[in-house]
Amino acid sequence: MITSVRRLAAACALGAALATLAACGTDRPSASPAPQAPQAPQTPQAPHAPQHAPAPSPAVSRPPTLAPGPAGLTPVFKNGPRTPDRTVALTFDADMTADEGPRAAAGEHFDNPQLIATLRALKVPATVFMTGRWAEEYPIQARSIGRDPLFEIANHSYSHYAFTGDCYGLPTVSEDRMRSEVERTYTAFRKAGVDNAMPYFRFPGGCYDQKALRALSATGVTAVQWDVVSGDAFATDSDAVAKQVLEGVKPGSVVVMHCTRSAAPATERAVRLIVPELRKQGYRFVKVSQLIGAADRRR
Repeated sequence: MITSVRRLAAACALGAALATLAACGTDRPSASPAPQAPQAPQTPQAPHAPQHAPAPSPAVSRPPTLAPGPAGLTPVFKNGPRTPDRTVALTFDADMTADEGPRAAAGEHFDNPQLIATLRALKVPATVFMTGRWAEEYPIQARSIGRDPLFEIANHSYSHYAFTGDCYGLPTVSEDRMRSEVERTYTAFRKAGVDNAMPYFRFPGGCYDQKALRALSATGVTAVQWDVVSGDAFATDSDAVAKQVLEGVKPGSVVVMHCTRSAAPATERAVRLIVPELRKQGYRFVKVSQLIGAADRRR
């Protein structure tokens, strides 16, 4: 009887000790590990992006693009939705043709750092359509623009040669070289340190036809045109440029301007006139990607 009482007391003491350890958070050994929750099935990885297209970072969603047009032709974007939300995209073509290297070496300026500085000072988002040759000539500036979240860089061909005949006197690219003009530009961007160029393409001179749209369909780009011509090319009167833009802008407009001091010397001052006036009218400046995204959501 005494032995049974002693055994019962010992068992109670052991139980109390274990309860105290548990209250202090001490791990207790278990007979077997707890069963693991079944893992969710792995999502199949998307196929690799084509070599010619800018591959987005895995942590960043792919920029919006338009669906291919009839017969798979490259889609063309001209302006965003005409909604009460007054948005407008200023775009700047950084032009330099493949054969203008000697002119740059002689001191001609195809860049416009003051324009970029003004856009930054005014906090104006913008899209820069850059040729591959421009990125090669000004890699530090290309990298600086490309890494600034205020801006986005898009493709304007490598050589700035026309994709159709009779296009403002530009030399013409043959049909079999059209796709490589786009691919070579993205390569030039990457070499300059621009890793997130947008899948948008602007035809030199804005000239294109079905043959050109068909030639670029495999690249996956959206062709971006405009609905407001600034008239800044070779202009010297900034007031006239500003007036033309202000008279043409509507909600969703895409304005085409230039980022070359030698060919568009009045652009920077025109921007300083345009921006405060449009803001006074209730406009908000956005990048082309935002307009394309808004247009795609309304489809």
